[in-house]
Amino acid sequence: MGRPKIPRNICGKPADSCFKPNGIPMSELERVELAPDEFEALRLVDLQGMLQQDAAVVMGVSRQTLANLVKAARCKVVDCLAHGKALMMHYSD
Repeated sequence: MGRPKIPRNICGKPADSCFKPNGIPMSELERVELAPDEFEALRLVDLQGMLQQDAAVVMGVSRQTLANLVKAARCKVVDCLAHGKALMMHYSD
């Protein structure tokens, strides 16, 4: 049994819940889920330009955990762009 997840501070939300290739119905697309903490890590590091150490403090996680989140999120985004998959982001208020 793994360790329980540390609660993460997530402030940002995506503009939409899904990004997909144009002209292809959703029913024909493979879907990739981007977790809220992965989105937040990308937002802080890539959009806001924060250093990973600073972004880790904002999210309340270790620098290594943040680096793992950024790596996983970038991999999912590139997979969607390269292979024409839908990127799904579900967030609850």
